[in-house]
Amino acid sequence: MTLLIVGATGTLGRQITRHALDQGLKVKCFVRYPKKASFLKEWGADLAVGNLTKPETIEAALEGVTEIIDAATTRATDTLRIREVDWQGQVSLIQAAEKANIKRFIFFSIFNAEKYPNVPLMDIKHCTEKFLAQTSLNYTILRPCGFFQNLIAEYAIPILENQTIWVGGESSPIAYMNTQDIAKFAVRALTLEQAERESFAIAGVKAWLPADILRQCERLSGRTARTARMPLGLLRFSRKVALGFEWGWSFAERMAYAEVLASGIPFTAEMDRTCELFGIDKDELTTLESYLQEYFGRILRKLKELDYKEPKVKTTF
Repeated sequence: MTLLIVGATGTLGRQITRHALDQGLKVKCFVRYPKKASFLKEWGADLAVGNLTKPETIEAALEGVTEIIDAATTRATDTLRIREVDWQGQVSLIQAAEKANIKRFIFFSIFNAEKYPNVPLMDIKHCTEKFLAQTSLNYTILRPCGFFQNLIAEYAIPILENQTIWVGGESSPIAYMNTQDIAKFAVRALTLEQAERESFAIAGVKAWLPADILRQCERLSGRTARTARMPLGLLRFSRKVALGFEWGWSFAERMAYAEVLASGIPFTAEMDRTCELFGIDKDELTTLESYLQEYFGRILRKLKELDYKEPKVKTTF
């Protein structure tokens, strides 16, 4: 088996790479910038330089590959639009995989993507699912609800740096999961017959509201969060403004997804059957409480070692 991981430098992709290597798999990573991906090579993976928007580089990367895990997506900071990577690039990858007779293709979509045709990222993910289903590929589709890791930049760091945390709309409870745990499902799917040409929701053990996450962060950091509410109307207005500028296209398209997360509709799924099928003990999945406790414990120890003192707030009269 030679596994190609697409999106290997991302939040999820790097955990998939690490877990696949730990399982003794031969891994090749499809990357745009080899210098930024040097850590993957240090781990033991081979690098294939290319770009999903350049089909010829995909074909070259697939030489000798038997399986693919596709965790690629555009980032909010990318200049490329979602359609260029998450649709056109994905179609090129899937077509190349079918032509190369890839034995297994694992694709990462988004939970409930089919329910939001007006949200670019979710609609494109759903369209990609349908396109994949029309091929002869032996695929598995995984649909995560959200990642623990994204909560660090959204909640933990702002609290530590005394920055304002924006909370929008009614806020949907979301069953986030550690990307290290999601990686186990992805690698297990490579050899699981029951997962062939099937789709699975991937959810954490509990759905969390922003207020609950904030309380956890406050308790573990010993600090009080500064919060402000982002009205849904203002969020939509900001998205329309961003669409007026080329540099804001990708950002605006992802803000439409933020509106979904501010709708109040729960993002969670029952995982008992999925965990049993994949042979993963549900009780061993990381809880958000333990994840945040480990993070804050590590950071606060480091700050103590550095004898860090919070800057005093100047008061003007």
